[in-house]
Amino acid sequence: MTGGKVQAMAKSSAGRVAVLHVGLIALMFLLQFVLPQYHHTNLARIMVLACYAIGYNLLLGYTGLLSLGHAMFFAVGLYATGLGVAQFGLDPLSGFLAGPLAGCALAVIVGLVALRTSGVAFMIVTLMFSQTGFLLILYFGDFTRGDEGFVVAEGLRRLAIGGMTIDLAAPAVRYNLALALFGACLFVSWAVLRSSIGRVFVAIRENEERTRLLGYDTWRYKLLALALSGTMSGAAGGAYALLFAYVGATFASIQYSIYPLLWVLLGGAGTTLGPFLGTLLMFYLIDIASGLLPGYLIVVGAVLILLTLWFPKGIVGSLRARWLTWLP
Repeated sequence: MTGGKVQAMAKSSAGRVAVLHVGLIALMFLLQFVLPQYHHTNLARIMVLACYAIGYNLLLGYTGLLSLGHAMFFAVGLYATGLGVAQFGLDPLSGFLAGPLAGCALAVIVGLVALRTSGVAFMIVTLMFSQTGFLLILYFGDFTRGDEGFVVAEGLRRLAIGGMTIDLAAPAVRYNLALALFGACLFVSWAVLRSSIGRVFVAIRENEERTRLLGYDTWRYKLLALALSGTMSGAAGGAYALLFAYVGATFASIQYSIYPLLWVLLGGAGTTLGPFLGTLLMFYLIDIASGLLPGYLIVVGAVLILLTLWFPKGIVGSLRARWLTWLP
């Protein structure tokens, strides 16, 4: 095959991928006009949580680093925004920006220690950091409200821009802001994948030693991957605090470190659309099963096992491996 044909095929594949991503965003935009209120709110929540999953996928799916403590990045963004707005008088925009900044800063601090390990040791170190954060939230319960959490008052979630006041509690505003954040995270993820940095991430995932022998400082690239992942996870946490008005220690628990792992594996690790699809399916799987019987986690576990057997690389990953090889 000539170089010209290869280049043409690459351009064609990139075009289809762009159409797919834009089409998804357009579909999500149009759905808000037909969905009942319950699903309208659910889908906004799913898009914010999908941003968290996309951030996790940058670390696990692209770079091959399995973290068991990612809830700390979501939670630090959640608390930085929630406490900033509720306790320190920040306006919603400044409060939101505090989320990704806190997530990035914490990711760098954790990375300086955790990335000196690898494999199982990396998983344990991230878990220890995350559990420390969870316990600190409980210890300073007089300030953080611990397990009880606190609600960000509606009056604090009004953003004044150019003489206009935008109420973040309004369903349409909440939905479209969640969509904007989701679109931004989705396209940043795709841009990273297509960049030279993303190619190094993938090379580290496939064979870190060979990547190092080629002259790349793999430690710095892994720290960059962790910082990007923490930033995106912190942004999701900040958005959750503002759009859904609740901040609580539950979001720092081990449960919210396992969720993004399941979302990414279910949808397809190392794919741009897999995290969203995994979040969507698991959210509704839990929602439906919990309404049917008290032991709903047994049903959830059984369905996840079956899906894993049918789609061993995740749904999008398996589709890419079997039929749609152009999927990113």
